[in-house]
Amino acid sequence: MSTFGKLFRVTTYGESHCQSVGAIVDGVPPGLKLVESDIQTQLSRRRPGQSNLTTPRNEKDQVQIQSGTEFGVTLGTPIGLLVKNEDQRPNDYSEMNKYPRPSHADYTYLEKYGVKASSGGGRSSARETIGRVAGGAIAEKYLKEAHGIEIVAFVSAVGEVSINRDPTNPEFIQLLDTITRQKVDEVTVRCPDAEAAEKMEELVKKFKAANDSIGGVVTCVIRNVPVGLGEPVFDKIEAELAHAMLSIPASKGFEVGSGFAGTKIAGSQHNDPFYKDESTGKLRTKTNNSGGIQGGITNGENIYFSVAFKPPATISQAQSTAQYDGTDGVLTAKGRHDPNVVPRAVPIVEAMAALVVIDQLLIQAARTASRANLGLLNASA
Repeated sequence: MSTFGKLFRVTTYGESHCQSVGAIVDGVPPGLKLVESDIQTQLSRRRPGQSNLTTPRNEKDQVQIQSGTEFGVTLGTPIGLLVKNEDQRPNDYSEMNKYPRPSHADYTYLEKYGVKASSGGGRSSARETIGRVAGGAIAEKYLKEAHGIEIVAFVSAVGEVSINRDPTNPEFIQLLDTITRQKVDEVTVRCPDAEAAEKMEELVKKFKAANDSIGGVVTCVIRNVPVGLGEPVFDKIEAELAHAMLSIPASKGFEVGSGFAGTKIAGSQHNDPFYKDESTGKLRTKTNNSGGIQGGITNGENIYFSVAFKPPATISQAQSTAQYDGTDGVLTAKGRHDPNVVPRAVPIVEAMAALVVIDQLLIQAARTASRANLGLLNASA
């Protein structure tokens, strides 16, 4: 479906080459200062045409707030967000009438709905993520102002080029503690490791020159998260994060904390011992292999996770494949496409993380309020 969230709900709309894309955001707390520039920053980080590593499609992605605010303040009513599609070239997709593009969603959408968008990827296109990023920007503003929560994503791998994401690596732990979006955006590929970033850019350019594509990994850290978020057993916070991340176009894998690497070490090494933080009087963990989550509930440490993205399916190489009628043929895709999606996926990952956290915060706030009310009832009994 096209709606994400329970109390903070984002419904996205639009196809890759229709008149506009956007979102309806419901459940935004009233009284939040909000203007279009608060949203535009993240949309501009997501937009195409940012560098020679991305699609040259030239979209400004200018957001318009249609409802839900007055005098720059949220009313608590649904917020309508609209972004016009301006640089459309539907004729680039004329061959799609005959061919389902390999590893794209043309065939599956047609089989599911009995009809599909005649140009672009329709709802499977990355254009759909505009609504997510716009809604996520609102969530992030609330999380930062009301709770001091910070969300920063960055590229940690492109193809075989990767930074060291070992949770026992002091440099990686330091990176998670200190990384900022300003630092991430200093390089085109959005990797904060200068040596790795240079190799990543060279690799993407190599595949682009060959009319090919390559995948990568985005890592994200969420800091200053309160203890107690998550709804076991089916809505554990890592399950909600996985749901959010694997709904992003081209995503193919998700891991939290030590992830798959944690399967290779003993429990005695993997366990995160507790200690008392004298400055706060609260329990903390000496290590963070758990990725800030235990039993599906946040423990107050940094949440960190990684999302794997496949190579973009649409490439400009001639590919032997079948037409819709089963006839063998050769498809050479036209259009303007990313040779690698991870630099533009960074704000999308941040947005989806924000949508998960704000939803869980609002759910927990309701539980906390009901517990407090119960205490008042018991005191008066």
